[in-house]
Amino acid sequence: MRRTLKTGFNQQHLDLWLLLLRVLVTVFMFTHGFPKFYKLMAGGEVQFRDVLGMGPAVSLSLAVFAEVICSTFVLVGLGTRLATIPLIITMLTAAFVAHADDPFGKKELPLLYLFIYITVLILGSGKYSIDFLLSVKPNSKK
Repeated sequence: MRRTLKTGFNQQHLDLWLLLLRVLVTVFMFTHGFPKFYKLMAGGEVQFRDVLGMGPAVSLSLAVFAEVICSTFVLVGLGTRLATIPLIITMLTAAFVAHADDPFGKKELPLLYLFIYITVLILGSGKYSIDFLLSVKPNSKK
């Protein structure tokens, strides 16, 4: 019972959870990003919602950049905090611009992604990431 009520955390558990969170959120996001990527690569007239007023092709390109490229960086833990920023903007746009007139059920998924990406932005990528490997100084133990 005492362990259940404990408010501290184990750093190794946190690092493992951040790895699992990064991998799973990326795999889930790829299911949204790759269809957009294929649509972009198909050529021809782009049929995509122009939510930012920059044209459908630009809007689709920005969504692909965030959902595929930035997600890949989150997956491997390289520039993770920086990579979450376009993802956060994309999820805010999806929830509050693209689905502005839709019921909450349509906003729910982008909002869940939003809070996951904000969590990764705040906590970073953890020990099991390229960011960590790049931050370790030679002859130091972390």
